[in-house]
Amino acid sequence: MKGKTQAAAGAAAALMLGLTGCAASFEGSGSKDAASAEQLAMRTDDPWAAVQTEAVRTHAEKTYADGVYTGTGTAMEGLVTVTLLVDGNRISCLEVTQEGESQSRGGYEAVRDGTFAAMIEAAQGSDIDAVSGATITTAGVKMAVNDALAQAETAQGDTAAAGE
Repeated sequence: MKGKTQAAAGAAAALMLGLTGCAASFEGSGSKDAASAEQLAMRTDDPWAAVQTEAVRTHAEKTYADGVYTGTGTAMEGLVTVTLLVDGNRISCLEVTQEGESQSRGGYEAVRDGTFAAMIEAAQGSDIDAVSGATITTAGVKMAVNDALAQAETAQGDTAAAGE
């Protein structure tokens, strides 16, 4: 019995020594590399704190007929409707509405608080960034803007053809 106890104690001691040798080899263990990374992070500027500037366009890239145009697109749980005013080839977003989106979806707030409208006006078209948590709704908004601008482009072509 005494031999089995000594063998078990020896095996446990060997296991503990083996595990303590591994402890200092991974990040966050107090190693020199981990401390250096933390010190470096304390001295460098926070890249997320930098002010992001977007290029705001003053006019649309294409030529559109003046007027009010409404386009529709498919969002996560229904349709998104975008109403645009084109005046002097400048696009203003009059309204973004959605049908069926629930409050638990990311696009719900982006429509309600005017995020999509501001993005459309800044881009002067549908080239907008996706809203976090609202990727499908953003795609629906882009689709609706493209639909409205296609109508404005067709109207511009009709106006040009009538003037010839």
